[in-house]
Amino acid sequence: MIRLNWKLNLISEIEISLTKPPVDLLNSEKKNFLRIKTSGEVDYDKQIYLYNLNEEGKPGFEVINPIMINTKNYLINRGWITFDQKNSLEINNLDEQNIIGVLKKQNKANIFKPKNDIKKNYWFTLNRDDVFSYTGKNFSEYVIYLDGNYQIPKPKKIDANISNNHKKYALTWFSLAISILLLYLYFRKKNY
Repeated sequence: MIRLNWKLNLISEIEISLTKPPVDLLNSEKKNFLRIKTSGEVDYDKQIYLYNLNEEGKPGFEVINPIMINTKNYLINRGWITFDQKNSLEINNLDEQNIIGVLKKQNKANIFKPKNDIKKNYWFTLNRDDVFSYTGKNFSEYVIYLDGNYQIPKPKKIDANISNNHKKYALTWFSLAISILLLYLYFRKKNY
């Protein structure tokens, strides 16, 4: 029940954060799901193509770029493209002076995903060692998820849709506890 309340409070905090106007990245405390605005220099030469599904479940790539903001390196997730759009020039369209997005802490790599093929620029995770090997740079632990009316790549919608099964877990465990208690009382009464 404590975890359920914690998760509900977390979802509420994220929803509130996502409705606030964007703040200047350089003059704010970095935190998960913070809406930000900034400008920077995007590196299109070290563009990363991360395999992922779009909202309809269609496979393709998320386009990730290194971006230098002031003196700090970030990765910016610009959105999703189809496989045939990989390496096309039409996807390199970004207003670098007016970037609006959401900061999200980089997730740990799933051990069940295949290894990245850095030579073919075909990625399954943003493994920090692989990213360093590919770019020669270290990056912030936060990834910027681009927001805006871009069509190609199509920015990923960031929301507070986080898995929350704690109510189910609580019901399951309470049901098991009650069942065991009833069985205990039944056998205890039967033996007397």
